[in-house]
Amino acid sequence: MADTATTASAAAASPANASTDAPPFQLGKPRFQQTSFYGRFRHFLDIIDPRTLFVTERRLREAVQLLEDYKHGTLRPGVTNEQLWGAQKIKQAILHPDTNEKIFMPFRMSGYIPFGTPIVVGLLLPNQTLASTVFWQWLNQSHNACVNYANRNATKPSPASKFIQGYLGAVISAVSIAVGLNVLVQKANKFTPATRLLVQRFVPFPAVDLWLGDEDQNLHT
Repeated sequence: MADTATTASAAAASPANASTDAPPFQLGKPRFQQTSFYGRFRHFLDIIDPRTLFVTERRLREAVQLLEDYKHGTLRPGVTNEQLWGAQKIKQAILHPDTNEKIFMPFRMSGYIPFGTPIVVGLLLPNQTLASTVFWQWLNQSHNACVNYANRNATKPSPASKFIQGYLGAVISAVSIAVGLNVLVQKANKFTPATRLLVQRFVPFPAVDLWLGDEDQNLHT
């Protein structure tokens, strides 16, 4: 019965496809082929597209309803593959696939660039004090943790204590590495001032990707 409904939905969407380059719609599947680098790259751009942050509640409801109509074979005539792909992109960007609840905007994958870029700028600020180094490393790891938790695979729940342990471990490790490397660079008497400044610019990089808990492996993307 499900296959019949899907076939009927595809048939309803096909008449208007001649005017678009969109591939035939497949519910729950990526729009772009994942067998090539270019296809995976375009899929990634779709996931982080910040334009979905501005989708209204009404547009979201329309997108969800359109996908429901497709699923049950009740699509209205004239619906194109492009519209179906757009509806799926909106739903996947805003709603958690397991809980069907809205993901808090700063922690959506589409919000990673606009909300994460200021943190990256803060990490790379020159002439940082001990306090500013600790603050930006803490903020970066906190943002990473919230993004991972908000996009977690909710079908495999894990205890809150495990999440907290991973978060604290990432923060402590990141701060320790950043502060320790800064101290070592400051004490490197063989470095010229220009070399010391250049090396300090790269200090944040070893510490920024330390959120390596099991949640990463179960992340919905």
